[in-house]
Amino acid sequence: MKNRLKVERAILNLTQEELAEKIGVSRQTINSIETNRFVPSTVLALKLSRLFGKSVNDFFELEDDDK
Repeated sequence: MKNRLKVERAILNLTQEELAEKIGVSRQTINSIETNRFVPSTVLALKLSRLFGKSVNDFFELEDDDK
């Protein structure tokens, strides 16, 4: 699954630590999502969506091998 979390985070000039604090996870979780080592839960994806004011689809996209 591709994601744009790092790009969207940079647009708001947030560090991984700052973003993690805002949504209640560890910095390591943010890093793992950004490097595609972890797929967030629905709840976490919705928290990100709400924080950034964008749809979940703006952050995450299925790759061909995920379909």
